[in-house]
Amino acid sequence: MRSPALIIAIYLAIVTHFILRLHMRVHGSVLTITAVILAGCAGKAPEQMESSRTVAAGGISVAGWTGKIDASEEKAGQVLSGSKLVREGAGLRVTTGPAVAYWNPSNTARGDYTVKATFYEPKYMSLNSHPHPYGIVIGGNDMGTDQQSYLYCAAYGNGNFIVRGFGPAPFQVTARGATNPAVHKAAGPGEPVSQDIAVSVKGDKVECAINGTVVGSYDKSAIVTAGKLKSTDGVYGIRFSHNTEATVTGFTMTKP
Repeated sequence: MRSPALIIAIYLAIVTHFILRLHMRVHGSVLTITAVILAGCAGKAPEQMESSRTVAAGGISVAGWTGKIDASEEKAGQVLSGSKLVREGAGLRVTTGPAVAYWNPSNTARGDYTVKATFYEPKYMSLNSHPHPYGIVIGGNDMGTDQQSYLYCAAYGNGNFIVRGFGPAPFQVTARGATNPAVHKAAGPGEPVSQDIAVSVKGDKVECAINGTVVGSYDKSAIVTAGKLKSTDGVYGIRFSHNTEATVTGFTMTKP
């Protein structure tokens, strides 16, 4: 017959064994969950991971102009007055805040046309930890509503560009972070950079030109379709990502 001391020793050994196995399983699960979370974060663009700031004394002070921040910004509790649009000389200055499109409802274009402007970022990345884009909006319909649709071409100060839209859900025309040698690069954070951006509708094509070079040409039929643009006819304006500051000059629409 086994002694009580031996029985207790065996019992403690069994309990210890199961505790160690349980610890290993839990620890392994934690590692697995952590790896999944990190993988998910790695797959997100930096713009998605950085929170939008709120600009002091924000809002729109340019007569006739209005705007709307992205639906994702609204869901995060941001408001239009969290970004800022002001007149600066003959041009505009935009400081964001939440990502936003600005337009004047009287600025509309139909048929073939080109909308262009010069964007000047005096201090590249001064409000953010990585490059953010800004550019031209065309084809705006139902603007200011939750059904708004528009297309934009925007440049980054690191040589990248993006063509993207809302219909009303976001849709990509180019991959995020497309590159072209025509897109100007800032010398470094805090340094100035400028981009001449133009979006043109020509027959059955929509083109984006940056600094005089066409960086993308797209079939209109691939852009004007369900879930994308309602039409290339519509309001034109400007678009800024979050946490960005730049001036806009020479904002015009011309017909061929």
